Amino acid sequence: MHRFVVSIATAASVLPFFFATLVTTASQVNTTSGLVIGHPAPNRTGVTEFLGIKYAEAAVGELRFAAPKRYIALPGTVYYASDWPPVSKFPNFTEPSGLKVWKNFAAQINNPSSEDCLKLNIWTKMPCFAEKKPVFIWFHGGRFQIPGPHSPFYNGQYLSDAEDVVVVTPNYRLGILGFSGAPGIQQNAALLDHRSVVEWVRDNIAGFGGDPSRIVIFGQSAGGSAVDYYSFAWKRDPIVSGLISHSGTSLSFNPNTVEYAQRIWYNVSQAIGCGGPNDDAAAVLVCVRAANVTTVMAAAAKVPALPTIALAQATFHPTIDNSTVFGNYEELSASGAFAKIPYLVGNTDFEAGWYKLSAYGAQIDLTEAQWDLFNQRAFTCPSGSSAKSRVLENVPTWRYRYHGDWENLRLYNGTAGLGPRGQDVSGLRNTAAENATSKHMMGAWAAFARDTKMGLTEYGWPAYNETGNTLVRLGYNNSATPSFVSPNTYDGACPAKNDPLPGQGAF
Repeated sequence: MHRFVVSIATAASVLPFFFATLVTTASQVNTTSGLVIGHPAPNRTGVTEFLGIKYAEAAVGELRFAAPKRYIALPGTVYYASDWPPVSKFPNFTEPSGLKVWKNFAAQINNPSSEDCLKLNIWTKMPCFAEKKPVFIWFHGGRFQIPGPHSPFYNGQYLSDAEDVVVVTPNYRLGILGFSGAPGIQQNAALLDHRSVVEWVRDNIAGFGGDPSRIVIFGQSAGGSAVDYYSFAWKRDPIVSGLISHSGTSLSFNPNTVEYAQRIWYNVSQAIGCGGPNDDAAAVLVCVRAANVTTVMAAAAKVPALPTIALAQATFHPTIDNSTVFGNYEELSASGAFAKIPYLVGNTDFEAGWYKLSAYGAQIDLTEAQWDLFNQRAFTCPSGSSAKSRVLENVPTWRYRYHGDWENLRLYNGTAGLGPRGQDVSGLRNTAAENATSKHMMGAWAAFARDTKMGLTEYGWPAYNETGNTLVRLGYNNSATPSFVSPNTYDGACPAKNDPLPGQGAF
């Protein structure tokens, strides 16, 4: 069944029997986005999933590139959401799982494209709520370029079912639509989308059984950096109670300067005939906003990237505006200029496995030592530095390193995939150890969300510090039992001053 939005009056007059059956058998919640009607999740039928709830107006016309405008439904609006779109065809990989892992992680599953994309998905156990549940909001990764929440990697039904929590996965704007660099307007629309999602969840999540005082934002790669960015941008009014950065923090890469962001903006505006830096900036913006979005995206795709040591850096990504994004995160971290919210941070042992595919396609041949440096400077060292800054401010902090190497998540020979959710993304069954590792990790994340100050300590994880065995190793030698080692085991080669340049291209 396709997604549709109707008014109660229209539906009742046109489809009385169907509509009456629908509203009495499906789970339904009144929200600022209308009455939303969910359905049982396909693999965890005790969980209700709500797909495609609109949280902001379509970013078209004057709203293209602009801060999001909150969507408020007309009285009587009903929204019913169906399942995900079909999968598209991709090239062969040398491992049987590799094709599906790549395709699903990159969300290359034939999703229709639209600027009316500011929507979110929710998974929760309904309808009985003994007590309000902790809430997770997931900011997907993908270099701020790759679509995310439709990926099976990010399906919230499993975490919701296993730990009785509410899981939210939003869309947000990507590439030039989220990070235009256009002069004269508020920058980093995508990060403002994140804030809009948090505010929507605060205002509506109680109807889904969620506790608005226990909202945790978490994300991976670019999403992990966005979580950390959020703590600096909204330090006085964070709303959320916990932060989890997977494989990326504010120290992981260098944001765009204003000068560079405007240069690539005008590269696009000139390419589509809207004028350049010598023309009236407001008129140029009006013209680009009126242009066909596919024309804009095609021009943006041709903008040359900055040179890097490893892989090409994504062009349209976070830009320094000293409001949502800053250019001196190391100094700000050292001074404690972030929200003092409990923090869980970590990365995987072999981040380069994914990026080697891009390098292969670009005919880049790096040595293993160069890949190790790439891993270290984009992931390991920023995780350690971000954790250290929290500890110095007495913020409850935990740090992990993930080592799992599961056959059903391998991209190619000798290289592991991205985490213990292999069965859905590759079609190959999980091993018992993989399931046990997944169970432990879901338990840890849920313990953190239930009580961000003490939950992980009670779960058996040591609070992080640099001198003790406080780095939690997960999936080490594919063991489901965590081990605890000194951070220096992996941080010993990190420079005194954070330097993400050798890792540029990871974000």
